[in-house]
Amino acid sequence: MGDLADGPAGGGRDLPTGGRTRSASALARGLTVAEALNLPSLRGADVLAGAGGLDRVIRRLNVMELPDVLPWVEPHELLLTTGSPLRGGAHGPARLVRDLDGRGLAAVAVRAGGRAGAPSGAALAAADEVGLPVLRLGAGVALGDVLNRLLTDILNRQAATLARAEEAHRVLVDVILAGGGLAAITGELARLLDGGVLVAAPDGRVLARSGVAPELLRDPRYFAAADGRFLAADPPHGPRTPDDGTRVVQVPILAGTLDHGRVVLITRGRAADSADVHLLERAAATAALVITKDLAVAAVEGKYQGDFLRDLLAGRAGDAAQVARHCAALGWDVDRPLVVVVAEMDPEPGGAAPAPGGLCPGHEHLAEAWSLAVRERDPRAAVAGYSREVVVVMGAGEPADGAAAGAAPGGGAARRPGGLVRTLAAQVAGWGGRSFATGVSRVAARPEDIPMAYEQARRAARVGRQMHGAGAVAEFDELGVYRLLSQIPDTAELRSFMAEALGPLAARGDPETDDLRTTLEALLDNNLNVAETARLLHFHYNTLRYRIGKLERLLGPFTTDPHLRLDLLVALRAFRMRSLAE
Repeated sequence: MGDLADGPAGGGRDLPTGGRTRSASALARGLTVAEALNLPSLRGADVLAGAGGLDRVIRRLNVMELPDVLPWVEPHELLLTTGSPLRGGAHGPARLVRDLDGRGLAAVAVRAGGRAGAPSGAALAAADEVGLPVLRLGAGVALGDVLNRLLTDILNRQAATLARAEEAHRVLVDVILAGGGLAAITGELARLLDGGVLVAAPDGRVLARSGVAPELLRDPRYFAAADGRFLAADPPHGPRTPDDGTRVVQVPILAGTLDHGRVVLITRGRAADSADVHLLERAAATAALVITKDLAVAAVEGKYQGDFLRDLLAGRAGDAAQVARHCAALGWDVDRPLVVVVAEMDPEPGGAAPAPGGLCPGHEHLAEAWSLAVRERDPRAAVAGYSREVVVVMGAGEPADGAAAGAAPGGGAARRPGGLVRTLAAQVAGWGGRSFATGVSRVAARPEDIPMAYEQARRAARVGRQMHGAGAVAEFDELGVYRLLSQIPDTAELRSFMAEALGPLAARGDPETDDLRTTLEALLDNNLNVAETARLLHFHYNTLRYRIGKLERLLGPFTTDPHLRLDLLVALRAFRMRSLAE
C-alpha cells in the first residue's frame, strides 16, 4: 500500500518525500512523465535512462538544438532534441545532465537515428544517477508532431480535470447547502473517485467512511487492531507490498493553522492521478468547513452544558425532578447511582500558572480526550471542561453481591468504580497532552448528592497529588487520615509535628533510617503483632524484637503507650505526603 501525502503516483509508483515533493495543485496543471508515455503522441517511446524520475511533472514543452542549451531551460519542461547536447556541450555530457536536473527539467526526449546519434554513455549514467528521464522517440516521429500533439494532450487533460473538478465542486457545495456532514462528503467522493474514502481525525479516529472494503479495515498495516484508528504517517507508513495493488492518497484538512485531520482515498487496481488529488483538496476544504461549523456548534452547546453542570455541581440547578428532566434533555442520565470524577491539571513545569480567569494550555484537548474515553463506556455521562479541570458525572455500575447503592458508610456503594476510572485515566494519559491528577467520589445515590460528590472528587484529586505526585488517581474512600492532613494550611507546623514525633526517623535519604521507619510502619499497621510483622518483612522473630528495642530507645515506649502510637501513625502518614517532602 503506497501512501501519497502530497500528490499522485505515476505508473504505479509513489511520490518521493524528498526535495522534489510537489503540491497537488501544481500537479493539476501538468502530467507526469509516466502519464505522458501513455499518451498517443509518445506511444512507442523508450526510456533510455532515468527511470527513477518518471514521476516528474511536465508543464511545458521546448525544442532546442543548440550545443549548450542550459541557459534556455525552464523548470518542468520536456526538452525535445536530436541528442547533440547529450553528446558534447560546453560542460561535458555528464555534467550537463546534472545541471539540467538542477534546473528542474522534467525529461529529455531524443529523436531516434539521425546524424547526432544516441546520447553518450556518460550522459545516460548521469541520468540514472539523478533520476532524469531520457526518452527515445519512435522511428519516423517528427519533433514538430510531438510538440503539437503532446501540447494538445496536455490541454485536453487539463480541460477534463477542470470539468471534473467543477462537477465535484458543485456536488460538494450541494452537500454543504443541504446541511450534509462528513458522511455525505465521503459518500459523494467515493462515487466520484471510484474508491474508498474516509475522513480521519488527527489522532487517526475514523470520523466518516464510504466504500472502504471491510477486510481493509481489519488490516493491521493500515488500521489499528485495538480501536480501528487509521495509521496515518509521513513519510509513508506500513510495509511496501508492490503486489497488493492498493494505493492511498492523503490530503490534510487545514483551517488556517489548525490541523483537523485528513481526507483519505484508497484505490485498488489503479494508481491515483493528479485529478484525484485535486478533488481531494476540494473535499478537504469542504470538510474543514463542516468540521469548523460542528466545532462552533459544539462550543456553544458545550458552554451551555458546562454552565448547567456547574450549577448542578454547586447545588443551584433546582429540585431533583427538574434536574432529572433537564439532564435528560441534554442526553445525561442522573436518575441512577453516579460517581463524580475530577481530572485536575497538574501545575506547569516551573510553577507557571495561568492568568486569572484564563485557560490552561491543553485544557480543551484534555476535555475532548475524557469525553471520548468516557462516552465509549457510558454514552449518558456528563462531561465538561473548565479552566483547570475536567468534570465527569458517570454511572457507578451495578453494586457488588446484590448490595444496594448507597449502602456503604457515608452513602458509598458496596462496589467502588475506581478500577474503571483508573483505566480511563490511563487511556487519556496515553493520548498525550498535559498530565493531571484524578479524584473519584463516593457513589451519589440521588441527584441531590452530586454537589457533595463533586467536593469529594476534588479533594481526592488534590490529596492524591500530594501523596503520589503528578498523574495520581485517588478515591475519596481511600484517603483516610490524609483528608484531615491535607486540610492543615500551615505545612511548617505539620513538618514540625512530624519531626517531633519521628525524631531521627524523620530524616530522608539514609538507608538505615528508611529501613527502621519501614519496620515501625509495618509493626503499627499490624497492631504490634510481632510474628506477623516478622513474616511480612522476612525477618527472624528475634531480629524484629531487637529492632523494636532500638525503636523504643529512639522514640519512646510506643508498644505500651497508645497516645504515642497514634502520634507515630499520624506522623508516618504525613511523611508519605510529597508536598511535605519538597
